[in-house]
Parts: sequence; structure tokens; C-alpha cells
Amino acid sequence: MNDSKTKKIVISAMLAALCCVATMIIKIPSPLKGYLNLGDCVVLLSGFMLSPIYGLLAAGIGSALADIFSGYIVYAPATFVIKGVMALVTYYGFKLMKKKIGITLSRVISGIIAECVMVFGYFVFEGFMYGFVPSVVNIPANAVQGIVGIILGVVLAKFFHKALGHL
Repeated sequence: MNDSKTKKIVISAMLAALCCVATMIIKIPSPLKGYLNLGDCVVLLSGFMLSPIYGLLAAGIGSALADIFSGYIVYAPATFVIKGVMALVTYYGFKLMKKKIGITLSRVISGIIAECVMVFGYFVFEGFMYGFVPSVVNIPANAVQGIVGIILGVVLAKFFHKALGHL
């Protein structure tokens, strides 16, 4: 295994662990059996910093493990998919826009799109679990989590980009 691939795997594992911890460290119960957390900033960071598959795996695995460790096992499969797709959307959105509108603005916009995926993804998942009308109650809470995730994710990306470069 070459040094570049080893570095990508190590950074991906670190981001998965960081995603898990950020998700678990502050949990604010949401109205409908879920919880709000800070993990989205690391999900977005994974999309900004890693290649698509590494970002998907870091974000999906780290977030799903947090659900499992926190007793939200029923959410883990949906979380893996939703957070993994968020990282993909972030990666491709950032890649497509950064040369046209700049790094920071492209991070913000790709983060907004990814967080919309999260809000919609959990609405659909919870809609099938609890009914679509009751699931509407979590949309504002998830949107607030998304806004915080974007702000922190963009700040962290700036710091990590300087420290590690783009992997």
C-alpha cells in the first residue's frame, strides 16, 4: 500500500471517529424520538476533504456508529445512507463550484444542498416510521442542526485544509 492511500485511509478513519464523537457529545432530543447533534459539521468536512467513496464511508460509518452506541439502532441504516449521501453531495457540489465562485461560497452552497438532503431524508425515513404528518415536527429542528453544521463545517474545513491539504 502506498503512502498516499494509507494517508487517505487514516484520515478517513479519523473523520469517522470524529463524526461519531461529535454526534454523541452533545445530543439534544428532537420532538420525534431522534436527537440534534454536532456531527453534521464532520459529515460536511468529510465531503470537503476526502474523495467521494472515502467521504461517504467516513460520514456514513461514523454517524451510524453514533446511532448504534447511543441506543438509536433503528436509525442507523437510514443514517448511514443519509449522511453518506450528504458527503457525496458536498464533495461534488464543492468540486463543481469552487473554481467559479470561490472556495468559501462553494462550501456554503454545497453544505446547504447537503443539509437539505438530510432534512428531506430524515423526513421520509421518519414518515415511514411514524407517519408523514407527525414527522413534519422534526423539520425545523433538523434545519437548525443543518445551519450549525454548515457554519462549523466551513470553519473546520478552512482549518483542516491548511493543515492537511485536499486528500
